[in-house]
Amino acid sequence: MAAQSSWPIFQLDVKSAFLHGDLKEEHTLFIKNENGGKMLIVCLYVNDLIYTGNNTVMFGSFKKSMMAKFEMFDLGKMHYFLGIEKYLQEILDRFQMMDCNPINTPSEFGVDDTLYKQIVGSLMYLTAIRPDIMHAVSVISRYMECHTEIHLLTAKRILQCLQEWRKVLGFIDSDYAGDSDDRKSTSGYVFMMGIGVVSWSSKNQPIVTLSSTEAEFVAATACACQAIWLKKILKELHFKEEGSTQIYCDNSSAIKLSKYPVLHGRSKHIQVKYHFLRDLTNDGVIDLIYCRTEDQIANILTKPLKFHAFQKLRKLLGVCTWSFKL
Repeated sequence: MAAQSSWPIFQLDVKSAFLHGDLKEEHTLFIKNENGGKMLIVCLYVNDLIYTGNNTVMFGSFKKSMMAKFEMFDLGKMHYFLGIEKYLQEILDRFQMMDCNPINTPSEFGVDDTLYKQIVGSLMYLTAIRPDIMHAVSVISRYMECHTEIHLLTAKRILQCLQEWRKVLGFIDSDYAGDSDDRKSTSGYVFMMGIGVVSWSSKNQPIVTLSSTEAEFVAATACACQAIWLKKILKELHFKEEGSTQIYCDNSSAIKLSKYPVLHGRSKHIQVKYHFLRDLTNDGVIDLIYCRTEDQIANILTKPLKFHAFQKLRKLLGVCTWSFKL
């Protein structure tokens, strides 16, 4: 939002954050509105604090009051946040992967217990800012208690992928019966604002679906629920979204199922709760639109891809190499 509105982003760092009072609730987003549309937005993560908005007077007043109350470092305009580059360096070094050969994709087609769990845990933290590895990490995390050597090699392969892309900037799809263990499908969705990714997910579906259309319909329902939440957030931030939220899908049968109340042998068994999607479509809250499979960004969250397809979708997500000197 700040980038889209050309707002500056500033950063403060709290010294000895854990010495300051007990927090009953972990609020991380604060918004202050004043007359004339003036706004200040503050985001807090442990002792890292960033703030943005559209009024310089509010900036100065906020910084002055915070530095009077707490001992803080004024870091000026934000260049990077949460030290992700340093974290990437640390986990590569920790698992002795600093000198590994870089590779281009985090998973392929087709052990030490403590080490495996440590690697997976570290990678799960990174998925918050690296949607390109989210599907691969989601898959290996399913084998925490029954992993084999191939799972450990896959985890290290993801680390190799991070070795090439340490510098980090910050639609719906499903595979069908992609999990070879229980034949459940994977749902994946991405939400973008402008050219920036603001929300994404890659999860096993809770039920076994009987067709690719059904799998896509279930994925679209989960995506629609997230769309409602995002609409509420944008409304709170006075970025009102006019009209329906457009969601791109590469399955034309699922799109028809969301718009027309047709019950037949291939769809009448779908659980009632998933027809919530049809209500949202009829009410104009969301609108499923067809796109070609090769242009489906969420593909990267549901299945392994070949090199050129992976590179194309990773670029569309905005994950790229960036040269930055501290």
